[in-house]
Amino acid sequence: MKILGVETSCDETAAAVVEDGSRIISNVVASQIDIHARYGGVVPEVASRQHLLTIIPVINKAMAEVAWQDIDGIAVTFGPGLAGSLLVGVNVAKAIALARKLSITGVNHLEAHVYANWLDCSSPSDQDGRVRFPCLCLIISGGHSDLLLMKGHGEFEKLGRTRDDAAGEAFDKAARILGLGYPGGPAIERAAGSGTPCLPLPRAWLKGSHDFSFSGLKTAMWHLVHRGGVSVADAAASFQLAVADVLVVKTIEAAKQLKVEQILLSGGVAANKTVTRHFLADSPVPVLVPPPHLCTDNAAMVAACGYYHLKAGKISTYDLDVVPSLSLG
Repeated sequence: MKILGVETSCDETAAAVVEDGSRIISNVVASQIDIHARYGGVVPEVASRQHLLTIIPVINKAMAEVAWQDIDGIAVTFGPGLAGSLLVGVNVAKAIALARKLSITGVNHLEAHVYANWLDCSSPSDQDGRVRFPCLCLIISGGHSDLLLMKGHGEFEKLGRTRDDAAGEAFDKAARILGLGYPGGPAIERAAGSGTPCLPLPRAWLKGSHDFSFSGLKTAMWHLVHRGGVSVADAAASFQLAVADVLVVKTIEAAKQLKVEQILLSGGVAANKTVTRHFLADSPVPVLVPPPHLCTDNAAMVAACGYYHLKAGKISTYDLDVVPSLSLG
């Protein structure tokens, strides 16, 4: 089954064709990073207008090697995300589905991130043999830090979330404090490469809870830097390690408590090498993490998730609307 995925939840316009939820046939992403960098962050109106300009060329490129008659359905992100951005993808996907008489399924962007772990396998049976339920899913991105128990396809129970800043948002704010520019995650990681994590930054453990908190870490970083005499590289390395420590320790605590088979990482922060290295070194159960280009927003993960939706008969109607505040679990 070949699924066309469409993703426009934030500032990437993406389309992909994935077969049987695992084999990537095409995966096209048009990034707006250079456009938003001058503002220090994503400007919603600018993002939605850029999606309007690029969505059709991106879909055409994704479909360049695939005939429309070979497409079995369309999967599109309908939330969470920026309302104006989501509307572009959802309306274009609905129009194509109607014109081509194809089934369409709305996909939760957070669930799609989890399904990046199913990609790049020769068949869904290969991946289903590699992913074992129940598993623990940690979604760490610019807008979310969610810890979920995944009992089966489409079966999620939320265990924890961020109480303030998401991990990726904290990286962006720390990078701004250090004058490293946008996007903050890669900028912090680059700067940390020449530094030592030697500075005393706090960790919010929130004992008795699976929730996360990074606002205190961000504030401590601000005070540390504004006192002066701090190496940017050391500050970046110390901040990065503090975030990794909290994510790793709290996730592994939950994994032991729930006796899960595996930990699945996803989201843009999962592309951070320090975070993944500590997970792989410390976890008592296997840890799966997508390659970096599948951790950040893309449509292949949407198509992979959509495959399992359509396989289960989860077909959306043509009145599918966007839900900017959609949650998972």
